Amino acid sequence: MTGKTRIRNERVTATREAILTAAERLFAEHGVFAVSNRRISEAAGQGNNAAVGYHFGTKLDLVRAIFRKHNDEIEHRRAQLLTEIGDSGEVRDWVACLVRPMAEYLAASGNPTWYARFSAQVMTDPVLREAIAEEVRSSPGLVRVIEGLDRCLPDLPADVRAERGDMVRQLMLHVIAERERAPRSSRRDAVEGLIDAIVGLWQAPVTDRP
Repeated sequence: MTGKTRIRNERVTATREAILTAAERLFAEHGVFAVSNRRISEAAGQGNNAAVGYHFGTKLDLVRAIFRKHNDEIEHRRAQLLTEIGDSGEVRDWVACLVRPMAEYLAASGNPTWYARFSAQVMTDPVLREAIAEEVRSSPGLVRVIEGLDRCLPDLPADVRAERGDMVRQLMLHVIAERERAPRSSRRDAVEGLIDAIVGLWQAPVTDRP
């Protein structure tokens, strides 16, 4: 690799990172479709308004790129926790593997962060939500968490399991996003409280349904 090629590659990498950071913040604060590519380019310090499209393609491609930027480290943390709990029969262990990786990753990233709020905004749009769901379904760590919870809750009816799974995703994402926006207690206390709530949700009694 020549010196000119190396310098060019470094500039491209820096430009892409600046765009990802600006887009994540703006999407988190205003919503994905309320933010134009031009506004992202300006926030990233790019004079060319076509820079976002040039480097990332569509807005959906940009959303995927932001997700992937963070997900590798989150999944690495999840893999470590899964190794620690083995084949646990405790619901709380599996819930911890669901909650802790993202919460602790954001805590380690310092302040401010926008990823939880970005994720919450993405989940409000059906197309974006399904695109990220496809990414998530390919995660071996999350597959193991779901399988572990299923083993711990063998008597939970399938429809109730699906319903509570949706509740858990909403609760986890929006609570972490709210703590990211305006922390009111220590991060550790917030994580423990969220785990308590999700464990209670999974283990709550099931009312007979007509």
